[in-house]
Amino acid sequence: MIRRALVTGCNGQMGSYLCELLLAKGYNVYGLVRRTSTPNLWRLQTCVAKMTLLEADVLDEASLRKAMIACHPHEVYHLASQSHVGLSFTEAEYTVQATGLGAARLFETVRRCTPLSLGTRIYQASSSEQFGVNDQAWQDEQTPMRPVSPYGFAKLLAHQFAHLYRESYGVFVACGIAFNHESPRRGEDFVTRKITKTLAAIVTGQATTLTLGNLAAQRDWLHAKDVAQGAWQSLQAPAPEDWVFASGETHSVEEFAQRAARHAGVALATVLLQEAHCLRPVDIPRLCGNATKARTTLGWQPTVAFDELVKEMMDADLAEARSRRPVPSEGPGSANPVPGGGLPADVPEGPA
Repeated sequence: MIRRALVTGCNGQMGSYLCELLLAKGYNVYGLVRRTSTPNLWRLQTCVAKMTLLEADVLDEASLRKAMIACHPHEVYHLASQSHVGLSFTEAEYTVQATGLGAARLFETVRRCTPLSLGTRIYQASSSEQFGVNDQAWQDEQTPMRPVSPYGFAKLLAHQFAHLYRESYGVFVACGIAFNHESPRRGEDFVTRKITKTLAAIVTGQATTLTLGNLAAQRDWLHAKDVAQGAWQSLQAPAPEDWVFASGETHSVEEFAQRAARHAGVALATVLLQEAHCLRPVDIPRLCGNATKARTTLGWQPTVAFDELVKEMMDADLAEARSRRPVPSEGPGSANPVPGGGLPADVPEGPA
């Protein structure tokens, strides 16, 4: 029997890697996308022709029901959310609705709209931001959670709803507590991609400075495709549990920037600016995950080392920046696409 999988947030970073993984394993993959005036499917370019897209919104229960009935999935991977920590401070209510209550709507829709005999299993994308500020050297599945951002609170709400549906209704809901997962498909307003994209713009003469906030924050970074692998493995386990997915090592934002700049051939000290407006009201000094449970029970392990991850992201943004660099004007009749030799209108001089 060919298994069916539904992926919410399929056009996001991790969603795209997960769809590729599921298709490679022979699944019929259904991707949940919101209706927008401009399609945002660039991350799915390698696999969109092989999957089925369904329009729905986690804020709209009726659209979720329609999508669920259309595919009756064996597995549901819930990745859709408002996932930017910094933005959550200014969009707190929306973050709670989309990230926290959206999960509850999805769990309820699965409970009501999928046949009991199907035994649908759900993966809830939980986050290391749920841990907040704590004094432990590392965090695992038993670490107390005291989030310090609206995003962290919303993710913890979704995490607790997952436990409620698991324990009260017998729904198979596994929670993957993923630490910071990155890739060349990361959104441009996240700090790692902001670093690599801006450095690439500096190398190609399209920007002059890299502006960052808290350089001292330490995070446990791993590749998004490794988290996607863990998500799939968690739904193959005999029982629904919580699983930490992490590399077990930390690096500061400054170290990430230094490694990326070195690879790009840029002297970071000559281009880096620290600005107060880039700081969050509250930030977590350090997060480091202990994935012993996932390693020993699921056989999961990260496959991409920190340096390899930084290099992959830097190389991808350098290639993109060089492909979009304007041709220098050589006088009348030149092929310069921009009058006066300036930047193309769609190429920013730096991150927003």
